[in-house]
Amino acid sequence: MFFRKTWQSLVLLVSLPLGNCLTYHGADYSSLVNLEDSGITYKDSGTSEKFDTILANHGVNLARIRIWTSTNDADYSLDYGLALAERAVAAGMSLLIDLHYSDTWADPGDQATPSSWPTDLDGLNTEIYDYTNSLVTAFANQGTPIDFLQIGNEINSGILFPTGEISVNGYSPLSQLLHSAANGAHDASDSVKIVVHLANGWDGSAMSSFYEQIFIQGEFATTDFDVMGFSFYPFYDSAATYSALQSSLDNLVATYGKDVMIVETDWPSSGSCSGVTLSEDFAISTSGQESWVSGITEILAGLSDGHGLGVVYWEPGWIGNDGLGSGCSDNLVVDDSGNTLASIDLFSTDM
Repeated sequence: MFFRKTWQSLVLLVSLPLGNCLTYHGADYSSLVNLEDSGITYKDSGTSEKFDTILANHGVNLARIRIWTSTNDADYSLDYGLALAERAVAAGMSLLIDLHYSDTWADPGDQATPSSWPTDLDGLNTEIYDYTNSLVTAFANQGTPIDFLQIGNEINSGILFPTGEISVNGYSPLSQLLHSAANGAHDASDSVKIVVHLANGWDGSAMSSFYEQIFIQGEFATTDFDVMGFSFYPFYDSAATYSALQSSLDNLVATYGKDVMIVETDWPSSGSCSGVTLSEDFAISTSGQESWVSGITEILAGLSDGHGLGVVYWEPGWIGNDGLGSGCSDNLVVDDSGNTLASIDLFSTDM
């Protein structure tokens, strides 16, 4: 796969271990400090080590860190994210900061407006600009400038409900809010890359529909963002196949010419997946985890003009939440005692 490109491939060959073909090998381990505070520790080959250090030692070069609008560190506050980012950068990682624009989890069905924010569109446009601008500045001021910034998490249905909810008010309020967020980031940094994150990246019809309607004259524009980010999980819909993902991404890249990143994915390492039909035929095992990620990597590496950037594995060390919200028992790359599994190598060999 390395040799299908020209000089870009030579750069990757020099900078990355043999077998890798994407620039970014990512992990979202946002829960780490909360886990450490609860007494959880980790070991790699029998040696105790911080989990972010273990990840870096096994090839992770991109830390995805979620930030909520809560001021409580246990709820992924800005201060919590800043501290985790300092550790990530010290370990040699780039930063992908995931803004939920909510006091709690945000996903296609839940995009609650922060309790302290206004609810009218004009007020929210001002608030999201100021919040994003201040946050990007805070990261830069501590010496950890943001490389990639998600302006919302799985925003298929909108953000800041109900004002920015597509089913209630159409696409224009969401388009305005994304434009304001992007402007806030760009006015704080001329280098930050803006990511739009949608769930179900395999669903080509839904992805195309979103992008066909989100760009509105004087509101959100193609020039406001840099990367299309997607979630791609094997256990929520049996239609989430490699072939569906490839078709979807090929079409989006051909239409918009944007870079692409899978910013969330997992595969079960052990146990069972009750009531779940996995979308590809790999074993529930550590080797299955590696095969799943490797297949995603091949799709991204095959996108035209090098538009495939990287893959992010979601919460690989969240002990106590092993299923990670899925119907599968365990999607981690560590056991419940914090010992790394063989699949820890997926970051270095399969991305």
